[in-house]
Amino acid sequence: MQKWTAVMLLCTFMMCSLYSPADAATTTSEKEIKQTLNDLFALKSDYLAGRNNKLESFYDNKHSLSRQAYKMEVARKLYLHTWAKKRDMKIVNCQSKIRVTRVRISENSAVVSLGHSQKISYSYMNHPSAAQWFGLGTWHAITLKKVDDRWIVWKEWYLDPLEENPRLIPSGVPTSSPNREVPQDSKNYKRTAAVAYANKYAGLAWGSGNNGRYNRKYKSYNNHGGDCTNFASQALGDPEEGGGLPMLGSWRYRYPNGGSRTWIQTDALKNFILYSGYGRVIANGSYPDLTKNSDSYPYGAIGQLMEGDLIAHVLKNDVDHFSVVTGFDDHGYPLVNSHTADRFRVPFDLGWDNTTKYILIHIRD
Repeated sequence: MQKWTAVMLLCTFMMCSLYSPADAATTTSEKEIKQTLNDLFALKSDYLAGRNNKLESFYDNKHSLSRQAYKMEVARKLYLHTWAKKRDMKIVNCQSKIRVTRVRISENSAVVSLGHSQKISYSYMNHPSAAQWFGLGTWHAITLKKVDDRWIVWKEWYLDPLEENPRLIPSGVPTSSPNREVPQDSKNYKRTAAVAYANKYAGLAWGSGNNGRYNRKYKSYNNHGGDCTNFASQALGDPEEGGGLPMLGSWRYRYPNGGSRTWIQTDALKNFILYSGYGRVIANGSYPDLTKNSDSYPYGAIGQLMEGDLIAHVLKNDVDHFSVVTGFDDHGYPLVNSHTADRFRVPFDLGWDNTTKYILIHIRD
């Protein structure tokens, strides 16, 4: 989970401060701060959708950290639209909702922790009238500063799922399979329940259930390197709402203490799923490898995936991330849910590049 270790910094930032009692003046200031943040994140989404170039007014180009925060928004917009172009798509709309969890105000500054839920809509160039969408969720640590009687972003940190080099995005569009198999539950694996679990507990990602919160009967490992594998294990094995795969050997969760290494660690889970017989590898390789048509895979290897299967994202020969397949868009693109950062029905390669390999894992019924 190397890609996600930076999340520990944000979690530490958020845990070190608690709400402090507020007098009437502070309460008024909090309303002002929250309105500023709502305006800022609405403008961020407009900017990400390509509808305006006014975002720069919220930043101070003369201050290095503020300039860096602005450049991060510029970079994520470039990545998203470059990715969409290479997939023969167009980004058509973005929407934002925020949940402010902490505000600490001094005379001319405010330190804020908040959750951001974002809905991103897209359409294919050959079918522009059929808009589809996916949801993202991120936690932000922001310092605002009042300059010339207006609030600006002085510094900001968040784990951005779109933070990759746009020059390294591979090209290619998946081919839709006309006869995709409908998911079926079996005695051993409740596939539809696993998908419903992943949709309900996808956290802050726009579209998820449970009021944007994880399942509280499980520990979150976001401050221990990432929660993606813990979430995948829950979707597969939760006995009440999830897929109900029996906990076996070293793969288990001990309530309320936490998960075993195999339950929460990426390579350990991958090895367990394959060697236990719970799953098998459909194929592995780069994005072009898995989307190209062949005699064996007329719709690419990704055409063999089913809802409730897993995708392991591999960097430098180590599994870095796990996601749960929760559906397919109108063009046959596998959509996934995951934690750290939170994703709801997101195209499986979004936020990755040509240095990433994928292991497509079918969970046996």
